[in-house]
Amino acid sequence: MFARLNVKLRPALRQAQVSWRHRTQIRGCSDTSATFHLHQDCLELSYGGTPMRFNYVWLRDHCRSAASYSSSTHQRNVDTGSIELSIRPDRTTVEDGHLVLTWPDGHVSKYSLSWLAENSYEVKKQSTVQPRILWNSDIYKNANIPSAKYSKFMSSDDELKKFLQPYLQYGIAFVDDVPATVEATEEVTKRVSLIRETTYGKMWCFTSDFARGDAAYSQLALDRHTDTSYFQEPCGIQVFHCLKHEGSGGRTLLVDGFYAAEKLRQKSPENFELLATVPVRHEYIEETESHRNHITGIGPVLNTYPWNNEIYLMRYNNYDRGVLNTVPHDTVQRWYEAHRELTAELRRPENELWVKLTPGKVIFVDNWRVLHGRESFTGLRQICGCYLTRDDIINTARCLGLQALS
Repeated sequence: MFARLNVKLRPALRQAQVSWRHRTQIRGCSDTSATFHLHQDCLELSYGGTPMRFNYVWLRDHCRSAASYSSSTHQRNVDTGSIELSIRPDRTTVEDGHLVLTWPDGHVSKYSLSWLAENSYEVKKQSTVQPRILWNSDIYKNANIPSAKYSKFMSSDDELKKFLQPYLQYGIAFVDDVPATVEATEEVTKRVSLIRETTYGKMWCFTSDFARGDAAYSQLALDRHTDTSYFQEPCGIQVFHCLKHEGSGGRTLLVDGFYAAEKLRQKSPENFELLATVPVRHEYIEETESHRNHITGIGPVLNTYPWNNEIYLMRYNNYDRGVLNTVPHDTVQRWYEAHRELTAELRRPENELWVKLTPGKVIFVDNWRVLHGRESFTGLRQICGCYLTRDDIINTARCLGLQALS
């Protein structure tokens, strides 16, 4: 079908190209809220006060007619590879809030003006992918965010939605009154997302017995960090539940990494840019009697969307950062200066939120955003938890009608 369509398009396109320059002018339209101008390489649409440019191949590729797009499966039917790269519409109008294009083969595409605006590069560039509330300790405490209650959380979608909203905004959320068992903790996590199995297994439960080759399996204090920075895709969500602690200390430290990064951007945009572009190697090497692992991941400390420069991932772990051998020598010193300035922001006392995890309180942490650590402790302290898949918690949020991350 697409091959025949391609053959029919070519003669019409040659004719259209000959007369094209005579038709690149502002057209009258029935909807006075929108005007358009046909350029050689794109259609310029002014709607809602924003001028937007749409490539002609893009317009044909994104046609939402039944022949081009399945509204039941939300999948494209048109063969993008068969669209002539020089395609232009023969006729263009705006009717009843829609842009209507007639293509050289007679196919008609209709686009809602609001849909075009929502999906234009110009609007996306000015829009936030995920609305967040950046916080330091005072901001978070003053928000007085309630914890979800286990019984309601497990049975009510409204309670789940109330839990997910602050999680998306702040990057942390709590569920209280959870039975202090691994099984109950697993049940709570599965209410939100799928468990991501890693070299640590699905659900892990540990004490300070050095059963794994990691400082987390000790009584030592841990500085703020994100986990699994050595994965090509770091785990999205981390879950902690303190099942037992017979001793002192051991408070959990939480820091909003995006808050610190935005402070860095305001003060030293060149250092922010350096940390967002220089690739850094992270490495996990484990050599114990029962476990042997060697995992590496490479990525910048800060990851941003290229179209609006919004941060979406921080990879900060001084323990697991490998040898810095991915940049030339004349960049190394500047990278250390930028890293030092970010570290200073992350270590400001006013940015530290200290939480005492107790049996029954389960915390969910956005591992792409919120750094965690702990103070040293004494006595027996048993922690269980897991990693959750990021895609699935976002999927759950979207299905409940929340604006969730891309």
